[in-house]
Amino acid sequence: MLVFLISSRTLLFFSRSGKLISSNVNGGITLIVEEVLMLPRTIKRQSTHAVSVLALSIAALGLTHSGLSLADGQTAHCGVPGLKVCPQPFDKTLPDPHNMLTWDQPTRVVGFRNTYRLYEGDVFSNQGAKPSLLSASNTPLPAISYAMDGTTYNIDNYITNQNVTGLLILKDGKVAYEYYGKGNTENTLWTSRSVAKSVVSVLVGVAIKEGKIKSVNDKITLYIPELKGTAWQDVTLHQLLQHTSGVVWDENYASPDSDFSHMTQCEAKPAPYDCVFNLVKSVKRKSGVQPGEIWSYNTGGAWLVGRVLENATGMTIAKYLESRVWSRYGMQQDGVWHALVKDKVDMGGHGFNAALRDWGRFGQFVLSGGQLPSGEKILPADWIARSTHWTTAKGSVTPSAPKGQYGYQWWYSAPAPDANAEPKKTATSEQTFWALGIYGQTIAINPAEKLVMVQWSTWKHAETPSSLYDEQALFVNAVSEALDSKQ
Repeated sequence: MLVFLISSRTLLFFSRSGKLISSNVNGGITLIVEEVLMLPRTIKRQSTHAVSVLALSIAALGLTHSGLSLADGQTAHCGVPGLKVCPQPFDKTLPDPHNMLTWDQPTRVVGFRNTYRLYEGDVFSNQGAKPSLLSASNTPLPAISYAMDGTTYNIDNYITNQNVTGLLILKDGKVAYEYYGKGNTENTLWTSRSVAKSVVSVLVGVAIKEGKIKSVNDKITLYIPELKGTAWQDVTLHQLLQHTSGVVWDENYASPDSDFSHMTQCEAKPAPYDCVFNLVKSVKRKSGVQPGEIWSYNTGGAWLVGRVLENATGMTIAKYLESRVWSRYGMQQDGVWHALVKDKVDMGGHGFNAALRDWGRFGQFVLSGGQLPSGEKILPADWIARSTHWTTAKGSVTPSAPKGQYGYQWWYSAPAPDANAEPKKTATSEQTFWALGIYGQTIAINPAEKLVMVQWSTWKHAETPSSLYDEQALFVNAVSEALDSKQ
């Protein structure tokens, strides 16, 4: 028998085969291994942010894909049919999704790690494949230092300033740093918000490689004929991906009357699809603006990218992700995609819920240009370059992004050139590209440095001061410099 403590209160009893036998309560921090086992080296953690590395040992022993394997009859407790692992913690009281944009901080933590339970969802499974092991880096993260407005900060300050609830840094495909906060664990399914847009963008590339989508220059009405005669009629997939459709869409997260707020209300209704589709279909064109002329961030348009993908492939986003990436790349556990119609229509603008390390594995997949462990590349050779070729349409070019800030649902992010901050740049920082979601959800990728950073957060506001984005960019630059110094 093996006994593992996974929190300060809960002991879990496993058989050698990995089946959960029972659990008990214990007041101390204990690890008991009643057989002679080879445990992996632990990952160095810095100062006050001590976190358990116990899950590394469990994964290395092959007891589960991650977290708690469900015994017979336990599936219903997870609230999602087909989910093989019950994510922890399993909060008993869930917030009202109608109020997602106005949740307070403690509620947001609970809501974001239980979003997969708040809405209908489609599971994307690893199909029982053996997880690829993310081993500890030979160069664990050294001391980090960055400066803003005359004040120097370290990694502990960063975690506090950014309200970080999960942080993973991969260097050369290995774990240089890993942190879980606010009770999150290795198998928590955290919601992505708009990081999902970048995931969908990657899947569009896969569909193009397979010939299911002919070209990004196709008009979207080829795949969604119901949009003929609407404001979307002449918009191409290229323009939809770059958010240069030219339609009127209010993305204001703070206004209850914005299109995004109305979409949020639609999603929480018993039959959300018709509500969302009618909202998106009814928008008008900006007066005198042709598709491609103006950049304007648009979750309604991103939802349509998902519909193009689903109609072209004949699969939900979740099923296509599962069959092309999740079951083939060595993901550790199943995830859940927010569905508007279960097994038929997923939410293309957000809705990806997965474990921290699987976010990291997905980032590593993108960093490699879409290469599977088998060596097969499932993305077009130039897809990442095309995805990170920033549009210069009006609104995309800023002092911080003189070459444009948005590509195929990926971001360029850098501190303002006049910011009193360091390190504003590194030799390769301009090659970093970002998947960003409101409240601080992040995947940052720098192929030149072979660096991936994943961040879960609960920022106080969806519309946040640019200083938080500046701080993220500074932190990634500081991480890059620190790891380079250890090579």
